[in-house]
Amino acid sequence: MSIRMSIRATMTAAMLLVTRVAVAQTPAEQVAAGDKEFQARNLVAALRLYEAAIAVDSLNVEALWKASNAAVDLGEFNDAERQSYYARGEQLGRLAVKANPNSSNAHFALAKALGRVALSKGKRDKVKYAGVVHDEVHEALRLDSLNAGALHVLGMWNAEIMRLSGFERWAARNLLGGGVLGEAKWENARRYLERAVALEPNRITHRLDLAAVYADREDTAKARAEYEEIAKLPVTDYNDPRYKQLAEERLRSLH
Repeated sequence: MSIRMSIRATMTAAMLLVTRVAVAQTPAEQVAAGDKEFQARNLVAALRLYEAAIAVDSLNVEALWKASNAAVDLGEFNDAERQSYYARGEQLGRLAVKANPNSSNAHFALAKALGRVALSKGKRDKVKYAGVVHDEVHEALRLDSLNAGALHVLGMWNAEIMRLSGFERWAARNLLGGGVLGEAKWENARRYLERAVALEPNRITHRLDLAAVYADREDTAKARAEYEEIAKLPVTDYNDPRYKQLAEERLRSLH
């Protein structure tokens, strides 16, 4: 092969490589790559890929709500960076809702992020966040009644309010402007979480929080059954090893 032909072949190969890289960097490709990392429980890599897609297309609602979920999951057991991850999750969730108000997953992601942020707030701010979570999760379910994640959030919304003391609930409703908290019921917490489990029976987080509600209501047999089922389920989500550990600890405490 002549030097000229060799140079031409090299340039052609380089151009093909650049083309492939450019194609791989489209938002759709970045989201798809992020999904693979998410499924492999590599959430840091997944978040970076989703945010790379957002950098190219700021209105990519799929990248936005998935990035929000990834950020919140990364913060759940990360003491050092929890607040920054939750803040990022809230920001991305708000952007997702703004990008597409008709996306059930966007409203779910925002509700999930806000619910986590609320845990670090004082009583007055918690009441404010509770109202927004309520509205966002109901909108998510209005758009898709089978959104298991949203059903989980709504179940936990009811449970967390019912875990407050009677005086705290009264004060929130009557003094802090949290009238919507009066809708909370233990029966709602159980019903929504049971529905989430029915839709996604292998999702450990659904069963873990449902078992906690059973335990709160002193239904030890059902709580035990859920914890024992969790021990049999495969690890699929990023925080599943920690969820399994919690289930094991709570099962021992039931005894």
